[in-house]
Amino acid sequence: MPNAEKPPVHLIDASIYIFRAWYSMPEDFADPQGRPTNAVYGFARFLCEFLEHTRSRHVAVAFDESLSKSFRNEIYPDYKANREPAPADLERQFKWCKDLAGCLGLPLYVHSRFEADDLIAALSRYWRGRGHAVAVVTGDKDLAQLLAGPDDSWWDFARRNRLDEAGIRLKFGVRPDQIADFLALTGDPVDNIPGVPGVGPKTAASLLAHFGTIDALFERIDELAFLKIRGAKAMGARLRQHEPTVRLSRRLTGLETPIAEIESATHDGIGAANPDGLDVLLDTLGFGRTLRQRLHRLGNT
Repeated sequence: MPNAEKPPVHLIDASIYIFRAWYSMPEDFADPQGRPTNAVYGFARFLCEFLEHTRSRHVAVAFDESLSKSFRNEIYPDYKANREPAPADLERQFKWCKDLAGCLGLPLYVHSRFEADDLIAALSRYWRGRGHAVAVVTGDKDLAQLLAGPDDSWWDFARRNRLDEAGIRLKFGVRPDQIADFLALTGDPVDNIPGVPGVGPKTAASLLAHFGTIDALFERIDELAFLKIRGAKAMGARLRQHEPTVRLSRRLTGLETPIAEIESATHDGIGAANPDGLDVLLDTLGFGRTLRQRLHRLGNT
């Protein structure tokens, strides 16, 4: 049963919903100056639907400050190097999205070296340590590793896909706490993270089902030859050869980074809205009456 005194905290991974809107909303959404507003319009509509649906006051929104300057780029310069830089029209809309969330009173978290995933990980630890369940609102599989209790969930709200620990295991074949190891073995082409050639999701899941962790896998790698895994005898040599790559990848896929600014901050959920600031922003964006009214209603709840 949900704890009414300690309701679940919803941690929104903003970037994925902004990018989705950028690619899916018509390009003819524009402000009075002709600048595109499709991403911020889609994000505004997402926030309306989410907050109207959940009625939650325990919400925070994390943004990525940069796609090429995180601490992971210091470890591995090719991290996300396969991605094109965000165009100026999208960069501008990211700022508008932050302004919009701020005007609604939503707590915002942004860091110059840490990604939104890391900020959400730190917030998850903070709230879980105070007895709250955590719902990570995202479509990013990396964040599935943050589920740590029966009431936690990975929730792609826009696609109506909500998974608990059992759902994560059914989808990926591993427990949430094994997701980072799983991705270190398979690699993640979306983020340009290298894996082990020939080790796909099924093989990685089988390895982790037997060994539990990457550390145990390399400590007991001689056992591999006796497992009923296709190509197991040859796989041991391949894993030994690529161990440095796996170790590197594991540093990239994990979300265990402590962030002092979050650990020491005050977190009170949704604060007071700024209706005047919201009006100025909506005038700038040229949003119509219907969405404007929805946003103002959210600010008054």
